[in-house]
Amino acid sequence: MKTFHVTLANSLAAFLINSTVWFAVTFWVFLETKSVIATSVMAGVFTLTVAFSGFLLGSLVDRYPKKRVMLLSSVISLVLYALASFIYVTTPPEVFSDAASVRLWIFIVLALVGAIFGNLRSIALATLVTILVPEEGRDKANGLVGTANGVSFLGASIFSGLAVGYLGMFWLLMIAVTLTVLVIAHLLTLTIPDLPKKLRHAHDGEPEHEHEDQQDNRIDLRGTIAAIKLVPGLFGLIFFHTFNNFLGGIFMSLMDAYGLLLVSVQAWGFLWGVLSLGFIVGGIVVARKGLGKSPLRTLFLANIAMWSICSVFTLQASIVLLAVGMFVWLCLIPAVEAAEQTILQKVVQPERQGRVFGFAQSVEQAASPVTAFLIGPIAQLIFIPFMTTGAGVDLLGPWFGTGTDRGLALLFTVAGVIGLIVTLLAMRSYSYRALSANYQNQAEDQKLAEAYPDPA
Repeated sequence: MKTFHVTLANSLAAFLINSTVWFAVTFWVFLETKSVIATSVMAGVFTLTVAFSGFLLGSLVDRYPKKRVMLLSSVISLVLYALASFIYVTTPPEVFSDAASVRLWIFIVLALVGAIFGNLRSIALATLVTILVPEEGRDKANGLVGTANGVSFLGASIFSGLAVGYLGMFWLLMIAVTLTVLVIAHLLTLTIPDLPKKLRHAHDGEPEHEHEDQQDNRIDLRGTIAAIKLVPGLFGLIFFHTFNNFLGGIFMSLMDAYGLLLVSVQAWGFLWGVLSLGFIVGGIVVARKGLGKSPLRTLFLANIAMWSICSVFTLQASIVLLAVGMFVWLCLIPAVEAAEQTILQKVVQPERQGRVFGFAQSVEQAASPVTAFLIGPIAQLIFIPFMTTGAGVDLLGPWFGTGTDRGLALLFTVAGVIGLIVTLLAMRSYSYRALSANYQNQAEDQKLAEAYPDPA
């Protein structure tokens, strides 16, 4: 557990850096270009890269020692942040005010891909929970991971808004480069164990391992799918999260634009810092209390609460209503993430967990780019006109309000209602019942194994 805690602390620092860069670039681009479409395309680029990289990153985590892949994550981020800094200082400032500028998008892609490579750490950390933490404590360890994500989100939210408002992008990039070097130096001092050799597809020269060795030298998508199929209902859980991310892409793409229409960038960044305490509160609760006997049920109940909140937290143009709703929403995210990780750690073989985590990340994130690329034009061309000069002004305006922000708010409300309906239907599905039964059977088998150990 000591090794886990130190590794988690190192990852927390890396998460903080990557989240700060991601937030700051998003804020900065909107302020420079005043384009909702630009921020939605940015979100699409981010999630599209996450979706396609998950397969590869998961394979790397399974194939190589966990410390090595975590080092690779930070080194690549360092190189890309340095290149982004070079583009920034060699480009005239007026170029960045044009949302169609090629140099602007080169800068965006370099910075965001640098942040995205932090996902390699996330996958590795999820598998390290299996390696370093006893099974009965994994849900709580996953809660600690959620707390770490919350702390990084808190720090990034506060610092990114203040940095963009007072320091500018140049100094923020310089800080990111410096801190990434320190994270790498600290990680080099750590000793992080890996899976026992008998559980890894190592090249031991024995004929019966030949097929597994070949799988280790490639992404092995077919083998990963086969491993998921062995667990009844697991595909259903992945597809449920995929649909949630399809709707979630709306909030990811447009929430910053909505918030910046209500308050200044400094206030918005500070508000996100305060709201991010919800991540920490939720993570601490999971770390102390666990997820109960059925993490799957906990996951779905949390989703019901989250979509209910999304249906009402923008009904009025109130920063207070938005803040309260977002705080409760953020409190629930660690429970959802910890529940999914706990389920996968329970029902998937340890030697394939990296690939399964990577596959789940890729499939689940694949929906968000579709939403992100589409939702900006939909908001700009349909919902915003509907609530500014269209029929929505007379139909909804008297109680909902009118204007650009109310067009975005209407989009959020519609997405929340759809998400709530789908979640309620999913709880009545075969996949939900099958996965729940499988998890309980695994838990009972584990108790029997502990009570009656193999004499051999």
